[in-house]
Amino acid sequence: MSSFIFQVKTQRPGEGKTRLFKRCVLLTGQRSEIGLSGAVSLCVRLAGSVWGSNGTDWEARWCTYISVDQVPRTHAIMISRPAWLWGAEMGANEHGVCIANEAINAREPAAETEALLGMDLVRLGLERSATAKEALDVIVALLEEHGQGGNYYEDAGSCHSFQSAYLIVDCEEAWVLETVGKYWAAEKITEGVRCVCNQLSLTTKIDAEHPELRSYAQSQGWWTGEDEFNFSDVFSPSDDHLACCSGKDSLEKQEESITVQTMIDILRDKASGVCIDSESFLTTASVVSVLPQNRSSPCIHYFTGTPDPSRSIFKPFIFVDDVKLVPKAQSPCFGDNDPARKEPRFQEKPDRRHELYKAHEWARAIIESDEERGQKLRTTMLDLEQQGLEAMEELLSSSAPLDPAEVADLFYDCVDTEIKFFK
Repeated sequence: MSSFIFQVKTQRPGEGKTRLFKRCVLLTGQRSEIGLSGAVSLCVRLAGSVWGSNGTDWEARWCTYISVDQVPRTHAIMISRPAWLWGAEMGANEHGVCIANEAINAREPAAETEALLGMDLVRLGLERSATAKEALDVIVALLEEHGQGGNYYEDAGSCHSFQSAYLIVDCEEAWVLETVGKYWAAEKITEGVRCVCNQLSLTTKIDAEHPELRSYAQSQGWWTGEDEFNFSDVFSPSDDHLACCSGKDSLEKQEESITVQTMIDILRDKASGVCIDSESFLTTASVVSVLPQNRSSPCIHYFTGTPDPSRSIFKPFIFVDDVKLVPKAQSPCFGDNDPARKEPRFQEKPDRRHELYKAHEWARAIIESDEERGQKLRTTMLDLEQQGLEAMEELLSSSAPLDPAEVADLFYDCVDTEIKFFK
């Protein structure tokens, strides 16, 4: 079970603690996966022109399974991804665009044929867009050209394929995009709380759609054309009536007092099922992003880079020129010898853990095996996190312009401090 939740919040000047945001979007992401051995990797990619080996043309961009045409220039991105694949489950770019992906089930089975994964489209959307709407357009264009399909898991025994849904957000607007094969529908969100989980959520309010969406539904016998078109009713499996997105209820109850800490607490809530830590499923990574509408204030993205947010530290990242890369939170690269790239795929499972992940595993073992020591460890972890939250709040409250040099090493230093603390 997975969920991604965001809130669009409007604040009158002078109201409450968040008065520095005239209007802001808080986006949280959480993903749970089968296969607890799979490490999550953080990837920072800088912006720049993309030139081919001949110095004039750009080359194809190789994704998880297939390649797509490259574009002349890509934007800087920060993404959280399963270590074996190219794409991302969630991430942000230098323009304040955030995208989160959800694997969903639909009436039409997802293709097992290798094409683009939903997670590939997250990364491509972030690399190629400066607004949420641009990202939506990028994703649906690539979906039309290349389709979606292939194994979502690092598993040689069976293929786990899914359709995809997305939350696409920037400082001004937000979109929910849901796809079935190459067909899609999207809704523009302007206020309130919205959640995407394993089920289709769009109904009759559709602001953009594939030009052949309705005729395709009619050709399959799923819609007569006489009733009002309801995307979820038309494309959902007949037995898909399970409750979804428990975190949404928590957010709606606290809608007038949402803070970054509120979002973090919701992601850590195991009682509601938002945070999962069982023998079969694990919350593999979490992100909270703050996107101020005031363009003079920086967007701040809090990444864990480690599983189980209740035992992880949310660390702040800000896009600036010359931001310092963080190899200690990036999984090792195996190049063409990676079992995920060779066919037949996944014949081996290499150790993809990065240094931060290994340190976190040590901390988890202490917390689980030694109650007193584990409690002290957790208290210190939360203290470190709180220091970061307070520093970022002070930065956003300041009227002084951001000095890029002061935050270029921010995330690197946070990861380094966390690792040293664990050791």
